[in-house]
Amino acid sequence: MTAEASAGSLEIPSDSSVFTRARIERVLGLVVGVGCAVMGTQAFLNALASHQEAPVWRIILMLVAFAPLVLMIVAGIVGLLFRPFAAAVAIAFPLVLVAWPVAAAGRVELGAGEPWIWYLLNVATAATTLVFPLVLQFVWAAMVPAMYGVARFIQLGGGTDAVIPILRQVVFAIILGVVMILIAYMVRQLAADLDNARAVAVRSYAAAAAADAAEQERVSVAALMHDSVLAALIAAERATTPRERDLAVAMAREALTRLANTDRDAEEGPDDPVPAAFVVDGLRAAAAEHGFALPVATAIGAHARTLPGRVARALVLAGAQAIVNAVEHAGGAGLRVEVGADVRRIVVRITDTGAGFDPALVPDDRLGIRGSIVARIAAVGGQTRIRSSARGTTVELRWEQLR
Repeated sequence: MTAEASAGSLEIPSDSSVFTRARIERVLGLVVGVGCAVMGTQAFLNALASHQEAPVWRIILMLVAFAPLVLMIVAGIVGLLFRPFAAAVAIAFPLVLVAWPVAAAGRVELGAGEPWIWYLLNVATAATTLVFPLVLQFVWAAMVPAMYGVARFIQLGGGTDAVIPILRQVVFAIILGVVMILIAYMVRQLAADLDNARAVAVRSYAAAAAADAAEQERVSVAALMHDSVLAALIAAERATTPRERDLAVAMAREALTRLANTDRDAEEGPDDPVPAAFVVDGLRAAAAEHGFALPVATAIGAHARTLPGRVARALVLAGAQAIVNAVEHAGGAGLRVEVGADVRRIVVRITDTGAGFDPALVPDDRLGIRGSIVARIAAVGGQTRIRSSARGTTVELRWEQLR
């Protein structure tokens, strides 16, 4: 936030990021309204009894000066539309000062004592703190008293005896105006700092809450996987008939599917047969998500069989994870994808020319390979082969049609 923006603005947002600032603006409007009401009342009473200007001019100047001032005071106390009326006061009062020498012409003998416009000098400056940028506030704080000094000097006929009293009034008004501007500026800066601190605290709390939710979810998934795998193992150990063994295999596949889908949505969908081209299109889309217009070399035979929907989705998701690994860990160097299919099997091969890695050294808590690739393919009855060396890495996903 710049100094000018913090010191004066035409609109105050109402969202939570400026919670304190919005209320400070409301308080400033109320304080300025009450203060201007006091000085305005003093100026109005002096204007009613003034003889320094011609009667007709007095009525005109009072209307120009006090009409917007009354509207600003009422709006500031109520808290509605006080900025437009503050702008009107700040603009109207210099016009009064410009017209003052004309209104007081030929009445030098009646010019003793401060005229009623003297009491409104800092009213105009206070109005600028509600609506003008900081630079214009300081311009008004110097310009308005200077205009008053020139108007009074002309009114009094340019006598040297009037110079010192007029300069004293001008300097006093400038100092008071600058003090008011600085107070408003510091209060706004304090409000902005409080809002920034609140925003940082809210973001920190949100991040902590998200981390806690992720940890809770991880614990829940771990507990679920433990129960599922344990139940599958117990069922396999106790299986004595072909039907019981088939049930144990189904339970194991369900556990592996849950493990494979812990890092994303389950991607459940219909198991209707789909062509091998479904896998090709899915891998192209996965590469495009990471900014790679990746060509997929295909060798799909004319008599290649369709794949069950769950198998095709598993191949796409596992291949996408392999592509992500190649992009993240090998920078996508030499990334190549091949898909081959015939009447019995489909093979997906993802190759890169990165520095390679040792699969045995991958930490147990990293599920990118074990969960999202190996377990996902195993869950649909397929096999995964990973070969890696200093010359690059090849991930081969294979699924064969059972007779």
